[in-house]
Amino acid sequence: MLGWRGASRYYDEGYREGFELECRAIRRARGEIGMNNVIVMIPFCRTPEEADRVLEIMAHNGLKRGEDGFQVYVMCEIPSNVVLAHRFCERFDGFSIGSNDLTQLVLGVDRDSDRLAPLFDERDEAVQGLIRQVIETAHAHGCKIGLCGQAPSDHPEFARFLVDAQIDSISVDPTSFFAVKQQVAAREAERTP
Repeated sequence: MLGWRGASRYYDEGYREGFELECRAIRRARGEIGMNNVIVMIPFCRTPEEADRVLEIMAHNGLKRGEDGFQVYVMCEIPSNVVLAHRFCERFDGFSIGSNDLTQLVLGVDRDSDRLAPLFDERDEAVQGLIRQVIETAHAHGCKIGLCGQAPSDHPEFARFLVDAQIDSISVDPTSFFAVKQQVAAREAERTP
């Protein structure tokens, strides 16, 4: 969880060439194949300075944010992404809240631990407080923000919380799509005067 993963790999000499190949593949998909709706998302980006390093490598490889409509999003899965959201907004076009990882890092609970499993809950007040905070900050800075994670699929009240927090999008399990859609529609109807 806390090891060599996400953005830190992209500028490290141990993986930089691999990341440059990924950049070339994205550039080809967008430019040659015509998939110009492809948006890149940077995972586990710990600091704004780390974001700058990754974006610099991407630009060096022909993927410059804003050029030809190219957008770059960042995963919001670390408390620093919430605390410094205003600074991440300067560097990215949007966020995707990774609620599983964010919950683990906010509560200090490994979701794969049988002993700690009862403590892992995305509905925890601290987790929901950070989610609400980053949604407000993203919107205040004109960034889109969505959520990917298991909670809306498993807990209807979590989907309702996200509607109340005015999230832009929610990703769900295909098996729970209709149930979550009904929850979202019902909550939106309740909020509409």
